[in-house]
Amino acid sequence: MWGPEGLDEVEAELLGPPEELKGRDVLELGAGAAQCSRWLAAQGARPVALDISHRQLQHALRIGGEFPLVCADAGALPFADVSFDLACSAYGALPFVADPRLVLREVRRVLRPGGRLVFSVTHPIRWAFPDEPGPEGLSVSGSYFDRTPYVEQDDTGHAVYVEHHRTLGDRVRDVVASGFRLVDLVEPEWPEWNTSEWGGWSPLRGALIPGTAIFVCVRD
Repeated sequence: MWGPEGLDEVEAELLGPPEELKGRDVLELGAGAAQCSRWLAAQGARPVALDISHRQLQHALRIGGEFPLVCADAGALPFADVSFDLACSAYGALPFVADPRLVLREVRRVLRPGGRLVFSVTHPIRWAFPDEPGPEGLSVSGSYFDRTPYVEQDDTGHAVYVEHHRTLGDRVRDVVASGFRLVDLVEPEWPEWNTSEWGGWSPLRGALIPGTAIFVCVRD
């Protein structure tokens, strides 16, 4: 799944036709519990699941899967140049770094020529609305152009969660400046079958504004 809307890679084929994934080396960034890598392995791909959180990778280890788990910073990938055919990230890594170009340039370095990167993030327009799934989340409450990060702190004042806001234009410029060619920008519509709510995502809001932006990029 690329996001809360429920867009499935089987349907979307943003990484390519599933039957062509067999034998491909794929890097998943910000893998969390490695759900995407587990699906890729089932298609016959050779995924590597990377996350900076050791605890998340412990969850992945408990769930199981015959593929490597790597605890590392996405801005300093511990892989040789041109090691992978594909890279993917579903709401992982990129929203949580202050300079996403560090990550994008590293991904470009480890991709083989013609390799594809597909990543999904919260659609930038959502930053202008409250993170509420009901009617209270339908009125603009802030500036779309305010790039102040969202920060949660513990009782001692230390940041425990940080998410960075980039406009749609920022994201496009980051991709291009990092040496990729943007071949598609997907904004999934909310499907009728999806009745779930998660954070600010819901059928009510999903019918009016996009919730996810998916960038499909190629390393020429």
